[in-house]
Amino acid sequence: MPPIQDLPLNEIHLPEQIGWFPPAIGWWLLIIFVPILSYFLIAWLQRLFQKTAIKDAKKLLKQLQNNDALTPLEKVIELSSLLRRVAISLDVKTNIGGLTGRAWLDYLDSSLQNAPFKNGVGRCLVDAPYQKELPQNVDLTALFDLAKMWLNAQKC
Repeated sequence: MPPIQDLPLNEIHLPEQIGWFPPAIGWWLLIIFVPILSYFLIAWLQRLFQKTAIKDAKKLLKQLQNNDALTPLEKVIELSSLLRRVAISLDVKTNIGGLTGRAWLDYLDSSLQNAPFKNGVGRCLVDAPYQKELPQNVDLTALFDLAKMWLNAQKC
C-alpha cells in the first residue's frame, strides 16, 4: 500500500452558501396563508362578538319586559336606549349614535318590511323619552315584539 501523501487526491471544496432567494416552499406557503388565515380569524371573531351582542340584547330585552318595577314610560325609554346600543355595536362604520327623529326610525326600519317603526307602534320611541307619561295608545307588548323582530332581523 502506497503512503497517503502519494495518492492523487484533490482539495476538498465546500459547496457555495445557500442564497436567500428563492425561498423554500414553506416560506412561500407562510407568506400566502398567514394573511388569509388572519383575515378569516378577524372576520370570525367579529361575527362571534356581534352574535354575542344580539344574544345579550335579547336577554336584556326579556328582563326589561318582565321588570315590574319600571313604569311603562321607563320601559319605553330603556327599550329605546337598548336598541340604540345594539345598533351602535353592530354598525360601527356609520354614525348611528347621532341619529334622531325620523332618521333613527328610518334606520330601524331599514332591516324590516312595511316600516313598522315609522308607521306603526315604533313611532313612540322618538317622542316617549321627552314626555312626562306614556300616551294611552302605546301597546307595550307590540312594541317589545317589534324590538324582538328587529333584533332577529339583524345580520351578523
